[in-house]
Amino acid sequence: MKKYFNTAGPCFEKNHYIVPILERNLEIMSLIHRGQYFILHAARQTGKTTLIKTFVNKINSDKDYYALYCSLESVQTFVDTEIGIKQIFSVIKKSLKYSKIPFKEKFGIDTKDETTSTLINVALSDFCIEIDKPLIIFFDEIDGLENGTLITFLRQLRDGYVNLPEIPFVQSVALVGMRDVRDYKSNIREGRHTLGSKSPFNIIEKTFTLDNFTKDQIIHLYEQHTNVTGQIFEKTAIEYITNQTCGQPWLVNAVAKEIIEEILKNDYLKPITKQLAKQAIQNIIMRRDTHIDSLLDKLKEKRVQEIIEPIIITIEKKDKHTIDFTGDDLQYCKDLGLIKEVNNVLKPANPIYAEVIIRELSHNSQFDLQNKIKNVWIDKTGKIDIDGLLKSFQVFWRENSDIWVGKYQYKEAAPHLIMQAFLQRIINGKGAVLREFAYAKKRIDLCVVYSKNKYPIELKMHYGKNTISDGLEQLSEYMDGFGEKTGWLIIFDRRKTITWDEKIYWKTKKYDNKIINIVGC
Repeated sequence: MKKYFNTAGPCFEKNHYIVPILERNLEIMSLIHRGQYFILHAARQTGKTTLIKTFVNKINSDKDYYALYCSLESVQTFVDTEIGIKQIFSVIKKSLKYSKIPFKEKFGIDTKDETTSTLINVALSDFCIEIDKPLIIFFDEIDGLENGTLITFLRQLRDGYVNLPEIPFVQSVALVGMRDVRDYKSNIREGRHTLGSKSPFNIIEKTFTLDNFTKDQIIHLYEQHTNVTGQIFEKTAIEYITNQTCGQPWLVNAVAKEIIEEILKNDYLKPITKQLAKQAIQNIIMRRDTHIDSLLDKLKEKRVQEIIEPIIITIEKKDKHTIDFTGDDLQYCKDLGLIKEVNNVLKPANPIYAEVIIRELSHNSQFDLQNKIKNVWIDKTGKIDIDGLLKSFQVFWRENSDIWVGKYQYKEAAPHLIMQAFLQRIINGKGAVLREFAYAKKRIDLCVVYSKNKYPIELKMHYGKNTISDGLEQLSEYMDGFGEKTGWLIIFDRRKTITWDEKIYWKTKKYDNKIINIVGC
């Protein structure tokens, strides 16, 4: 069977094209050699399970240790701590059953009198006495445990760790999941569970995460397919995929899989082009594959809204929606893989996520707007009457803004979202709305692309006397990137102290040898 690009579950070298994973994470072996307990956290479908299963196989083949993989996913449904701990015990026992570790039948045989607080500790200690090599355990999906189960489990690991070497125990433990250790702590405190004087977290030597693929690693991944089939990825396609995915492993594989299997139907004679990559990304976005859907479901969470909304809208330093860069909510969103921080600037983790975030938050409005957009704004040559379109939006916004904003969970960002839904509905899948937004930029930059025509637009919330002057400068710089001489600056004014006649206006200015239309809403 030929190898293929995998988007479901862990990757296996004999079946899938794969970026070498051990070489990218050599630090894990040094932690194991030193007998340390550590956390590996990364966003969903970035290769965590592939990595730890690969390490389990390597460790067992090297003969220095016994390694065991335990997925705690089945424990996530149990709220009761006693049941949760017993389920973890069962998971370890089952994982041993299917391993090649000797004396596995002896695990837990003398624990019938143990309580919930000692069951796993005693079972592992007794087992480590029986075996002739140190034991390494990778606990996957750790972050899904209920707080009581998590604390009790970690306390037993801690007791085993601090009593080494007098009492045999697991030499090294990896806790693997989406969240960093400090988010465990935050979540437990919010649930009013006490950590006590001896924190179970103080045995964690290090936390680290998985990096996205680099461009060279993407090239290496795609070259494996070329070497097997002869099908070429054009350089422009690789550049585009790299820029759009920012190396997110699932996306990198999903785009290639979509092109090869769904669009080209495994016709290896056709080269993979940038245009095919664009089509594949749109297909993935519109189809809302499980990876995208599970990520977007997080947008409903209040703590995620507290971070994403300020990234979308204009923020003043004293604004109530200013993001706390030291807060746990920010770390949570980073751990989910929704956003990234570059030089103190927060933005969506990649352009694909930026697109799907806006589409998701404005999804219902796109359909509701169908009956509101009655004029035909695109002529036969493919040119959009942006002036007429935006003037129509001004009328719509004046008449309907209060009702429409009320429909949104992200009410502060509603004007930006409704405008983008308006634009998205006009092009109706036949063009594109390029988006660029990040916390601290004080605007969203958009470029409507339709039939090779480009229309640069900037959205800003009115925040003071410098709103327009800042907007002119920012939009002019954005227009330079597209080589366009006409642009549109849209100012949403939410102040209740001024009238609609003052909010709604249209001004055209010459700025830096460009024509900029200022549209008040």
